[in-house]
Amino acid sequence: MPGVTRPAFRKQSPAAVQVMLDWPDIVGPELARATVPRRLSAGTLTVACVGPVATELQHLAPVVIARINGVCGAGVVSRLKMLQDITLRPTPPPPRPRPVPVPVVIGDMPEGPLRDALSRLGGWVEQRGTAHREGVAKGGIVKPRGGIT
Repeated sequence: MPGVTRPAFRKQSPAAVQVMLDWPDIVGPELARATVPRRLSAGTLTVACVGPVATELQHLAPVVIARINGVCGAGVVSRLKMLQDITLRPTPPPPRPRPVPVPVVIGDMPEGPLRDALSRLGGWVEQRGTAHREGVAKGGIVKPRGGIT
C-alpha cells in the first residue's frame, strides 16, 4: 500500500485532501459557496475567496482553524492565508423546492398511469392559473401567452 499512496501523497497530504473534501461541513454552506481551499503547506491553509468574503473569513479564522483541527487532527492548520481569486464564482444557493400542487380529480377515466399523470398535470395547470389570476387581481402586468393580441 505505501508504494501506491506515496506518489499521491507527494502532491497532497492526507490532511489536505480531508480538508478539501470536508470544506462545506467545516465552514458551512454559505462560506463554502464563496471560498475554496487551495493548498495546505507547513500548517498554513491557503483559501481562495471572492470579494469581501476574505474579511469575513479573517474574522472567523480561529473558529475555522479549530474546526479543521477537530476534523483532521490537532495542529494540522495553524494559520489561514486568504487569496482573492476573481475567477472563482460564488455558487448561487439551491432553488427553493416548489410546492407540489394537489392533483385534480378526473372522474370519467379508468384507473391507471395515464389518469394519474393527467391528474398531476391538471394540478400544475390549475396552480399556474391561480397564480396568473392573482397577478391580474393585484394589478400585475400580464404577458400574452402567444398569438396576436
